[in-house]
Amino acid sequence: MKTMRKRLINATPEDIRTHQTTWMNVSAAALVEVTSEENQSPVEAALISGVNGGWRAAETGTQTIRLIFDEPQRLKRIALIFEETENQRTQEFVLRWSPDGGRSFREIVRQQWNFSPPHTVSEVEDYQVELSEVSVLELVIIPDINRGAVRASLKSLRLS
Repeated sequence: MKTMRKRLINATPEDIRTHQTTWMNVSAAALVEVTSEENQSPVEAALISGVNGGWRAAETGTQTIRLIFDEPQRLKRIALIFEETENQRTQEFVLRWSPDGGRSFREIVRQQWNFSPPHTVSEVEDYQVELSEVSVLELVIIPDINRGAVRASLKSLRLS
């Protein structure tokens, strides 16, 4: 029997093939609106490559991160990483876009995820999309569908 060549690797959320994708510079392309943010975890920490920590809401309950693009964008890929290391909860998020400055929205995905620290602490989503004329991209996070007193967080949001 011939031996197969193999090796074990560590799978981490950062393995989202960042070396193969040129991510959008969101700070140069869009105005960001956010319902709340903790001073130590501002929204730009989730949107700018190379910045660690991510965003965390200052308040409990449903939170929105909205990107309002200076010029309509064509999006091919949306990568999200959520982390929860403290609370067991079921999170729901909705990712949607608008071609008309936010007057109407089209849903890309609605997803629920069960965080169960210390075993299940990361949700990694990588969507291949074909969206043209995107003027607004909106992420709405319900941090706990059971309405527990937890705060939303987002480790990373990348666009290309």
